[in-house]
Amino acid sequence: MQRRFLAVERRLYFAVSDLVQKRSRAKTGQHVGSRSKPEHLITGERGEDAAYFYLRERGYTIVARRWRAGTLRGDLDLVGWDGDTLIIIEVKTRTARDFAAAEAEVDRDKQRMLRRMATAYIRQFPERHRERVPVRFDVVSIYLLETGTEVEHFRSAFFRNEAHW
Repeated sequence: MQRRFLAVERRLYFAVSDLVQKRSRAKTGQHVGSRSKPEHLITGERGEDAAYFYLRERGYTIVARRWRAGTLRGDLDLVGWDGDTLIIIEVKTRTARDFAAAEAEVDRDKQRMLRRMATAYIRQFPERHRERVPVRFDVVSIYLLETGTEVEHFRSAFFRNEAHW
């Protein structure tokens, strides 16, 4: 039953998203000098949406999307729970497989930024719980291809503490 509900939710979400996008493009076309969102940002958002539904279908509870900390650069694409484990999810999206693998973009600098963002996110928790919350960093690669959407999920793609390297 839940799978059917998620399938309906997904179709409805993407139909509404497409409608909003079309209206936005029509609206910006009417105003001289206005710009629509760059295509790479639209692609990234579509990938994050696909990852969101992919993870929900697998039982994850997603609690934040595009979470930002006021003083830090960047954002957390998705934050969720897999049982009692807090999951920080970085989503990488491509429209073709002819370049480097999407997950290869999560280099050491990106990992460092995600660790800092995760620490800021965890600071929202009551102090007595912060150190006890298990945290995992996953990377989800989304390929939006003409033949359909392909997903690769890398659980525990890197560790909370850089010392593991």
